[in-house]
Amino acid sequence: MMNRTYNAKPGEVERKWFIVDLDGQTAGRVASKIATLLRGKHKPQFTPHVDTGDFVIAINAEKIKFSGSKWQNKKYYNHSQYLGGLRTFTAKEMLERNPERIIKDAVRGMLPKTKLGNKIFKKFKVYVDDQHKHTAQQPEKIDLSEIK
Repeated sequence: MMNRTYNAKPGEVERKWFIVDLDGQTAGRVASKIATLLRGKHKPQFTPHVDTGDFVIAINAEKIKFSGSKWQNKKYYNHSQYLGGLRTFTAKEMLERNPERIIKDAVRGMLPKTKLGNKIFKKFKVYVDDQHKHTAQQPEKIDLSEIK
């Protein structure tokens, strides 16, 4: 008799809360590790079509780093949906205006572009400084070097 592949069911997934400190971290490298945690790919019961991931809280978004000359060359776009409503910001300007968006855009780009991806992304919380409002969930501080 052949063994069957295990498929996780949405009700039987155990979720943890993790806290990630972005102080001095490179944006793209930390975003890929966060996306792995959010999807649940670090768990043995990972199932692609089921949300098996954990909650992630990112703190100190204002202290994120970029390598090379990305502070001047990387562009963020925003459109008002009116003609001529395209606004462009460099990474340096975005850090001053809305530092959470830098890491949110990076993580969102690494998740599936589906309804499941939207659901997964809602479990990601970002804060500018080291204060957050999720102490009741007892988040564990995690070292991202442990995640593959």
